[in-house]
Amino acid sequence: MPHWPALLGITVAIGIGAASPGPSFVMVARTAVSQGRSHGLLAAAGIGTGGLVFAVLALLGLHSVLSLSSMLYLALKLAGGLYLAWLGWRIWRGARLPLLIDSAETAPPARRAFATGLFTQLSNPKTAIVYTSVFAAFLPAQPDLTFKLLTALAVLLVETGWYTLAAWALSAPLPRQAYLRGKTWVDRVAGGVMMALGLKLAHGALE
Repeated sequence: MPHWPALLGITVAIGIGAASPGPSFVMVARTAVSQGRSHGLLAAAGIGTGGLVFAVLALLGLHSVLSLSSMLYLALKLAGGLYLAWLGWRIWRGARLPLLIDSAETAPPARRAFATGLFTQLSNPKTAIVYTSVFAAFLPAQPDLTFKLLTALAVLLVETGWYTLAAWALSAPLPRQAYLRGKTWVDRVAGGVMMALGLKLAHGALE
């Protein structure tokens, strides 16, 4: 039988982490208001899938691997930080470009929204740290297969569910109209936040 207190502890802790502002929320919010609900929901699904990957890795012993290899840990932080900074730069650079939401020809492929969500989640070393810390704190000494499957499912539902709610709300007409009116400044703020977070993570890896 599963260890219910441990499963509940992991689920609550991951839920709190998902609700905390960060690169994933910035990306989903901007995708939902700029590209529409379907793209926002796919970005949320990508983030949820990234959370599932981290959960599986944590269950397989990611914490032990990172503890044994400091170089691997630093490389993860550096690469992830630089990716987030690059993503922020792309948003900043395109801030002044007009956005034609209703044009199917200019809209990016839907699969790109999923991929961006997935890689934004996977490239954030803080997410890896949260997962390894939470699982190290709550994981039973000898978890059975049922516990592992339920934990992975809970993580997928929590991560996907939270960002799906965010994408659904922010893709409504009023948020989208507000975004269109202030696109330049909204994109610059979003891009600046992403760049700042990414550069801070990368700098931390070099210290």
